[in-house]
Amino acid sequence: MLNTLKTWSLMAVLTVILVLIGHFIGGTRGMLIFLLISVAMNAIAYWTSGTMAIRMTGSYPVSEREVPEVYQVVRRLARRANVPMPEIYITPSDQPNAFATGRNPAHAKIAVTEGILRVMPTRELEGVLAHEMAHIKNRDILISSMAAVMAGAITSIANILQWTMWFGGNDRDDNNGNVAAELALMILGPIAATMIQLAISRSREYKADATGARLVGDPHPLADALERLESFKHQPFGQMNPNPSTAHLFIMNPLRGESLVHLFSTHPPMEERIRRLRAMRPGR
Repeated sequence: MLNTLKTWSLMAVLTVILVLIGHFIGGTRGMLIFLLISVAMNAIAYWTSGTMAIRMTGSYPVSEREVPEVYQVVRRLARRANVPMPEIYITPSDQPNAFATGRNPAHAKIAVTEGILRVMPTRELEGVLAHEMAHIKNRDILISSMAAVMAGAITSIANILQWTMWFGGNDRDDNNGNVAAELALMILGPIAATMIQLAISRSREYKADATGARLVGDPHPLADALERLESFKHQPFGQMNPNPSTAHLFIMNPLRGESLVHLFSTHPPMEERIRRLRAMRPGR
């Protein structure tokens, strides 16, 4: 129920932002045009957010023959979680990481990076996949996927506005146009980040950790996996440069740069996540 409320609130916020942008660009006519755009974007975000999130991360589908271990683990976890078998994707990155996305459990997708398959032992990989399966079981994936798509749309609009103002300086002083463009970016960028932060509660990660631990029957595989992920964070091959709008999807925040990490931070401290898992008792 709470996730449904957040989803509708996210749609409403996007509509207001786009209508205001329309008014900024073209007055009343601009507002009407951008209202129609917002309706279309909300519909697209709802029905295709999972697919778009996959595309935004550059992930590609893989068969069971290519990654049999992943399929075996995910299939076992899906049975325990009582959800349909999700589609499996690989994200082309050396950073060990993973995420889940989709509209609902029937349309869920789990993606793991190339890096995590190379460095993560099977026992710990099961813990990571259980965490992602927990997001599917807890129905977190719709709101997180829509937040990614909408935040990406807002930042794209900000970039379009910037270029439009730079090249549309014929009717106004160029400096004023540039100032307006920079102002638009300064306003819209944080708005996109704030939308993600408001839509995605840090408590969902704690809940997914706990649910994942119960699916495995032991909290230690996931705790060990989180410790391993944290150890790779500062290594060159343990970094990636994804679209900031999708950073909240991953089990570990993949962003480089402290300013971006804090701006789009939706993950609780890794140390606290590990501590809570260590405090859990084994057993389903």
